[in-house]
Amino acid sequence: MLNDFTYSPTVMRSILASPAIVLRSWPFGESDKIVSFLTERHGKITGIAKGAKRSRKRFANTLELFSLVNVRFQERAHSTLVFLHACELIRAFKDLITSLEKIAHASYLVEIVEGLTGEREENPILFEHLKDGLAHIEEKGPSLSFLVFFELKVLKLAGYQPMLERCRRCGKGWERSLKTPWRFSPADGGILCEFCSTLRRDVIPLSPEALEALLNLQKSDGISWEHGLPPSVLEESRSALLQFIQYQTNKELKSARFIEAFSF
Repeated sequence: MLNDFTYSPTVMRSILASPAIVLRSWPFGESDKIVSFLTERHGKITGIAKGAKRSRKRFANTLELFSLVNVRFQERAHSTLVFLHACELIRAFKDLITSLEKIAHASYLVEIVEGLTGEREENPILFEHLKDGLAHIEEKGPSLSFLVFFELKVLKLAGYQPMLERCRRCGKGWERSLKTPWRFSPADGGILCEFCSTLRRDVIPLSPEALEALLNLQKSDGISWEHGLPPSVLEESRSALLQFIQYQTNKELKSARFIEAFSF
């Protein structure tokens, strides 16, 4: 496995550069780090930063979680890991680490983006959405409205937008049957009518108010974090979205449990 990280100039390609957000990093060996970024121009990349623990020039204070940087890297033959040359700090989001609440919510943002994004899937709009989300938490703090809107847009931009206008199985429109129970099915990727929901075990009840709120937020084109919706509607909506995201990423989101320690 160590050979996979060996730097060989003969197999290196041209240097690429892009604004990027640090999603996570972990140590490798005595002096190196493995770092995952969401870049503006090249999607999600993961690379090795040789000597990152000791470097005072190439990586000084630029590989911290949430940092917005300009990363320079090269692809490597026969490896999914890129070789990280250097990072230049653009914005540190220093106020994000001033409270556990902000850390928890910022961690959730990067965790869901990383979980729903494949390597090298170019998506500049998703990059901007994450950057705007981190800036919002830093400047104004999190809210239920913010989380629901952020989650819905991430799902849309990553290609996992749930169907909320009609039953995912039979196509029945929910607005035509407001008095009958509706359920959200993570496995089906949308809502199910009363009959179709009996065919699934893991379904989540959704009130007409929550369905309407989710649909309106999903259709919202502009970046708007606050919508003045009742907390009960937001909590119901977010419960469904969280379970859907965890189903799509096939894992329990650690930062989601961290968020539960804080109330709005």
